[in-house]
Amino acid sequence: MRNNIIFKGGNVQLVDPELSSYGAACNIPAPINRMMVKFASTFRDGVDINLGVGYVDEETIPRDLIKNAMTHVLADPVKYRVALNYGGPKGSPNLIQSLYDFHIKYNIGGLTKDILDKKQIIIGPNGATSLLEGMAHIFKKGIVITSDPKYFIYTSFLERSGYELLTVPEDCHGIQPELLEKKLASLGPRQDEISFVYIVTINNPTGSILKNERRRKIVSIVNKLCRKLNKKIPIIFDKAYELLIHDPAVTPLESSLIYDELDIVYEVGTLSKIVAPSLRVGYLMGPPGKFIQAMVQRTSDAGFSCPLITQEIASYILDYHISEQIKKVNHGYRVKAVAISRYIDEQLKPLGVTYCGGQATFYYYLTLPEGMHTYEGSRFYHFMSRSTGDRSVDCADNGEKKPMVSYIPGNLCVHPKGDLVEIGKRQFRIAYSYESLDKVEEAFGYFKEAILYCKA
Repeated sequence: MRNNIIFKGGNVQLVDPELSSYGAACNIPAPINRMMVKFASTFRDGVDINLGVGYVDEETIPRDLIKNAMTHVLADPVKYRVALNYGGPKGSPNLIQSLYDFHIKYNIGGLTKDILDKKQIIIGPNGATSLLEGMAHIFKKGIVITSDPKYFIYTSFLERSGYELLTVPEDCHGIQPELLEKKLASLGPRQDEISFVYIVTINNPTGSILKNERRRKIVSIVNKLCRKLNKKIPIIFDKAYELLIHDPAVTPLESSLIYDELDIVYEVGTLSKIVAPSLRVGYLMGPPGKFIQAMVQRTSDAGFSCPLITQEIASYILDYHISEQIKKVNHGYRVKAVAISRYIDEQLKPLGVTYCGGQATFYYYLTLPEGMHTYEGSRFYHFMSRSTGDRSVDCADNGEKKPMVSYIPGNLCVHPKGDLVEIGKRQFRIAYSYESLDKVEEAFGYFKEAILYCKA
């Protein structure tokens, strides 16, 4: 709007710069962003409990190992050339080779040398999210097929960028192939507008694990559509949490690259969850071609590459210490997950609460009984944020506000035009990685009180 005056001096009037449609959309904070900022402004360390933010557990970050790796990298300028200089847009050759070797040595996803030799690995400029962001710039704007509940951070960005979402409901085993077929059929001639398919294999927010047979079926369905339309529709499998499967009962997961007949499957991975987010190492694996080539150029445009020193540190850790690090991380999350499942079963399940999660990642996705809601402004939300207006609920005897507990409401995780709008209103995600187990247990006591408060 040209009449928005931001400076006035004498006869000079200045207006805001004109923004793109994306820039204008960014001026409206995403609901989750707004809610977390609001919570953070009143958060009291040691009192309030943050189960909303999905940070990794600080205890899993190997500080000494990273320090030791950096020392070795800087002491070997022959192998780790110019480690403190700019890197190339494809990523460190050492790190790419380490990722290649890691997948083969530990049989990650069943990938073999024969399969990987036909694929290309590139490193993103700033973690896995930067690769996803790059895709939004490279693919032609159109329809993105994804799951419901959806990965709310990336899908919100896609919509701000001008993409349209078509969401397919999932259950506790991931996106449902039969519903995917129905959704694709419902598009009719608009099938030609599909830009790509985006699936988080261990979903955020639900923690659901996409089973192997469903992976194969999804690729088969999209293969069939590609042949019908006579064009390639990329399938992006986001494997951010696949190295964070801590339940030994889970069947080993297959890489979808194994059954990629048409060169349409790509996988995004990260070391953030098993080493350290601040290394900012995200990688893309898939068939070489125009898409990968464009992604390399996008990385160059974004600033050459991920900092080379962190890539070389990651390479060193992958080569010498990754096995014990993964075991350590998954053991820590398993201990927490088992305890939390017990809290839910003992305290919330008798009150009608159901849930997904507990086998991988550090998320649980809970569903309250009919008639109870979790969205901002609901009775449950007001109880957990201590904003009911009832002093006996909100305040302790000394007048201080009782502990608040943050969470992600389910209505922000489901698509507003999708099939799960109503049930999303009574769901919520918790992340148990940030807080100690004692604080998480305390939070579940408050969840129980909140449900009883809602029932009253």
